[in-house]
Amino acid sequence: MSDLPACDKVLLVQAELDGELDAAEAAALASHRAACPICQAAAADIAVAREAMRADLYEPMPEDVRARVAAGLGLAPPQRVVRPAAAWRRPWWSAGAGFGLGAACAAALALLMLVPADPGLTEQILAGHIRALQPGHLQDVESSDRHTVKPWFDGRIDFAPPVKDLAVQRFPLTGGRLDYVAGRPVAALVYQRDKHIIDLFVWPASASGGASTPETAQRQGYNLVHWTQNGMNFWAASDVEASQLKEFAETWQKAP
Repeated sequence: MSDLPACDKVLLVQAELDGELDAAEAAALASHRAACPICQAAAADIAVAREAMRADLYEPMPEDVRARVAAGLGLAPPQRVVRPAAAWRRPWWSAGAGFGLGAACAAALALLMLVPADPGLTEQILAGHIRALQPGHLQDVESSDRHTVKPWFDGRIDFAPPVKDLAVQRFPLTGGRLDYVAGRPVAALVYQRDKHIIDLFVWPASASGGASTPETAQRQGYNLVHWTQNGMNFWAASDVEASQLKEFAETWQKAP
């Protein structure tokens, strides 16, 4: 047995993978896990399970075994059908007898449910934006003053996000919040164009460099634009028109 002390947050590691934590809880867990060997070990175990599920655990079922299983279940003998090799792939546990087959299926399915696929970065950004639109989730700090919003992030994340006031350009700042994207806590700055909310997600880029040209995308009726500038990643998401969101990105890049 491990000599490490118990941690009351270890179950949150699995809850995070199941998508059961909101952005603030996920960010708090990430900070806790960085100094907690128990939660680090739990995350490592889950990572091993994820890799195992990606491995090839399948092999064809021999015809004589298929016949015995069918006979034991009172079914007609299976008809031999010639198919490509890939079409005959069967779970490794199907090489055993029919007894316990259903239990094995259920166990495999349960494990698969515990190991969800990783969404792409664009999908993570969109999910964070849609989640924030729910009542009470949009802003942790509500202010149009960048000198109030920027200091609020001190001690809550490991970087200082740039905060700009674009009210003159008709993109007023309304506040900010913590979010969780790309496996780390990020800053989410909230702007507005008329009645449309614009979320701007900010976190350090992996490599420093100059400003990049904004690139656009669209998902589920929402528009997204992303760029890098001064060593930071920027992703904006909104239901505002694509041309206006690109204008927001270009305005942000030019503003002091």
